[in-house]
Amino acid sequence: MIISSKLITMKIPFLTLIFVSLFVSLAISSSGHSHSPAEIKAWCAQTPYPKPCEYFLTHNPKYGSPLKGKPDFLKMSLHLALDRAMHAQSNTYNLGSKCRNEHEKAAWIDCLELYEDAIFKINKTVNPSTPCTTVDAQTWLSAALTNFETCRQGFEEFEVSDYVMPMMSNNVSYLISNTLALNKGSYINHRPKNKNSFPTWVSPGDRKLLQSSNPRANVVVAQDGSGNFRTLKDAIAAATNRKGTGRFVIYIKAGTYNENVEIGTKLKNIMLLGDGIGKTIITGSKSVGGGTTTFKSATVAAVGDGFMARGITFRNTAGAKNHQAVAFRSGADLSVLYQCSFEGYQDTLYVHSNRQFYRDCNIYGTVDFIFGNAAVVFQNCNIYARNPPNKTNTLTAQGRTDPNQNTGIVIQNCRVTAASDLRSVQSSVKTYLGRPWQKYSRTVFMKTFLDSLISPAGWMPWSGNFALSTLYYGEYMNTGPGSSTANRVKWGGYRVITSAAEASKFTPGNFIAANSWLPATNVPFSSGL
Repeated sequence: MIISSKLITMKIPFLTLIFVSLFVSLAISSSGHSHSPAEIKAWCAQTPYPKPCEYFLTHNPKYGSPLKGKPDFLKMSLHLALDRAMHAQSNTYNLGSKCRNEHEKAAWIDCLELYEDAIFKINKTVNPSTPCTTVDAQTWLSAALTNFETCRQGFEEFEVSDYVMPMMSNNVSYLISNTLALNKGSYINHRPKNKNSFPTWVSPGDRKLLQSSNPRANVVVAQDGSGNFRTLKDAIAAATNRKGTGRFVIYIKAGTYNENVEIGTKLKNIMLLGDGIGKTIITGSKSVGGGTTTFKSATVAAVGDGFMARGITFRNTAGAKNHQAVAFRSGADLSVLYQCSFEGYQDTLYVHSNRQFYRDCNIYGTVDFIFGNAAVVFQNCNIYARNPPNKTNTLTAQGRTDPNQNTGIVIQNCRVTAASDLRSVQSSVKTYLGRPWQKYSRTVFMKTFLDSLISPAGWMPWSGNFALSTLYYGEYMNTGPGSSTANRVKWGGYRVITSAAEASKFTPGNFIAANSWLPATNVPFSSGL
């Protein structure tokens, strides 16, 4: 893969860094009070990783402000994580000239983007002007930790983790894990409420957009020239220049659009509206086999919060032979995809991070084709396994690396069946519900129809005994010929859920706080079981 010099010289937004540095300096006063090593040791002992906590809190005088209780220690720990994330980003930026080849440059460029977004997420938890509940903080910290892990994975999937990556080594992941542990069960501050209990970022017009038969578009994309733009990329560029962050609807007329598009962090409340599955198609062919990281292989990537899409097919045509090839990636918090289709083979749908909801969608693939570390619920969706080249399918690969991340994949009231190319050879292919990509992988199938393609064992190991006792894999009241749990795996982390109270933890209302934001989108959903 050839990377343009423009990408290699991409700059860190220094204004952002200046703002964050100023905020950290103002927020933590150097009062002259210093803690004894014993006091620091006692506080840090409450965290999963006490050593980096002790080191940084005793080696920087600005962390000498009085600690009156756990909320103060949490706040200080958040600022420390932010401080060290900024330091890591600055160090990483300076490593660009040390990249020895195009693969290392590609992974490094991903890391710059991921580190910047991680800083943005951590900053939201400490910035007093940002509404933030405990759940919000846990979501954003979970996403920040996921970003650092994704950076590492980019080097590993190209097998170039021996040179540049060790120079990026830092303690930020440990410090974020500490904040996740401390934040669990604590309050930072409260989200302001309005009379409808909707989050402040939702405009009243969103409530009918997703189900309206004729929603008003801000701009129209049409290949025949009948709209404002011929490409989605040009429409996204126009959205970048809009005033404010209100809902911006891009109507994409029927047609096949061959382009790769990213909707960045600053592009909030973007909605893509198509003419329906199979009519409006956005397609690309980037892949790891073709020289792109998994993260950057997405045909469409959405990162800006409040992203919505309806009536679109997202496709990656790289094929099974090119390994990881993403059709759609989302790191957009509070995102909704309704009546969309995702078509690929390995790694079709990358539910990367934050809170996401999919309703009445189709997902096609072979290996790990629903994967990532978001807190995500799929409801009333069709999941189609295709014919894989190696005779093995895995529907999910969930990526939780920390037991305190509030993430997982929940598949509720869906249908899992064979795609047309698999049906005739189904008996020669083993299809599993998932495998543990990371140590604390968490996936639950609830009240879902599982056809006969599902292997009696249900779940597949990743490598040996890795994660088998630390994962959380659950099945609750599924139906169909593949739903019998009689011969399922006997792993320590697998369970047949028999309690409605346990299952209800994974409903949209509880798992992604759906009642506080989904009603405003007007997408139909079931809050409970």
